[in-house]
Amino acid sequence: MPTLKQLTDDFLAHRRIAVAGVSRTGQSPANAIYRKLKENGFTVYAINPNADMVEGEKAYPNVAAIPDAVDGVVIVTPPEATEQIVRDCHAAGVKRVWIHQGFVHGSSLSTSAVQYARDHDMTVIAGACPMMFLKPD
Repeated sequence: MPTLKQLTDDFLAHRRIAVAGVSRTGQSPANAIYRKLKENGFTVYAINPNADMVEGEKAYPNVAAIPDAVDGVVIVTPPEATEQIVRDCHAAGVKRVWIHQGFVHGSSLSTSAVQYARDHDMTVIAGACPMMFLKPD
């Protein structure tokens, strides 16, 4: 089984990342992750089924609506939404998901989502926050 470092290195070696859970207000941990990925040179897509625009850019209702193929999806949503997003990723051919877990803002972890990803040969990071692994400002 790969270590967390190996999983995160692999995930972040790919440059086209979607972030599910980015909010219109800009106050969500997903927004901070979205911005940090952009600052680190990633092509980033916002997923929010209730917004047309997020962070001044087009938002998509789900991963299937993104016009370009993405390499991975960071999931920063309530746990009850996580499994559906993982299923959507699988249906769209996304092989890597990172299910966020923060110290302050809680967790998106869902055991059923993690199991679904593993059962479908997806690489899953079940916990941790991408902010811990990206270059600082």
